This record gives sequence, C-alpha cells and structure tokens, in this order.
Amino acid sequence: MEDKIIELVEKIRPYLNMDGGDIEYIKYEDGYVYIKLIGACSDCMFQDSTINDGILTFFKNEIPEIKGVINVSI
Repeated sequence: MEDKIIELVEKIRPYLNMDGGDIEYIKYEDGYVYIKLIGACSDCMFQDSTINDGILTFFKNEIPEIKGVINVSI
C-alpha cells in the first residue's frame, strides 16, 4: 500500500511544484494518508481545497480504501 501511495505522491508533486509548493509523504495508518505540504502550499489559503478536492480525490480514484488525507504541520 505504501509503495502505491508514494507513487501517487510523486505524480502529484509536479503540479504542486508549479505553484511553488511541494508534498512530503509521512505515513499511512488506519486508512489515512499523512502528508506534509511544503513551500507555498504550507500556508496557502486554499490548502484545505487542495487536500480534499485534489489530493484526496486523486488518491481515492486509485486506492478506494483511503478514508482521508491529513496534513501534518511539524
């Protein structure tokens, strides 16, 4: 499961990079993917939309078992 998620993160990365942001995979646990948005994405006012409407939708299309995506601010 983790290998597939990491592969998906790599597919999303270029789109976030175009806006000055990036994404880091943290872990997968109990159906949730934990990520960290970096750069311009870390404090963007559209962060929730990016996560829920973009990243989560993309992940669920590929891996229906995913329940959600959680942004970890470390």
